Amino acid sequence: MKNTPIQKLNENIEQLLQQDENPLSFSEAAQYLSVSKSHLYKLTHKNQITFFKPNNKLIYFKKADLNKYIFRNRKGSEMELEQKALDYVTQGA
Repeated sequence: MKNTPIQKLNENIEQLLQQDENPLSFSEAAQYLSVSKSHLYKLTHKNQITFFKPNNKLIYFKKADLNKYIFRNRKGSEMELEQKALDYVTQGA
């Protein structure tokens, strides 16, 4: 029986979701974050990034945790800040 395009799409989506659940090694995480291994080590040493260390040996990361680290400290655009200020002034009146 042939897979329909929808079945193929579902399979591709499932594969992508499973890839996100697979742990990344220390080297893979450094590459994903575009940082040096020494910088990533400093982040783990200072507990500034979430990591897993089973059996107190190798260090692993979840891609979702790395994304949280990447997307922290968001800086809004001028337009967003102006809109927030306008919303604040109009709500206070």
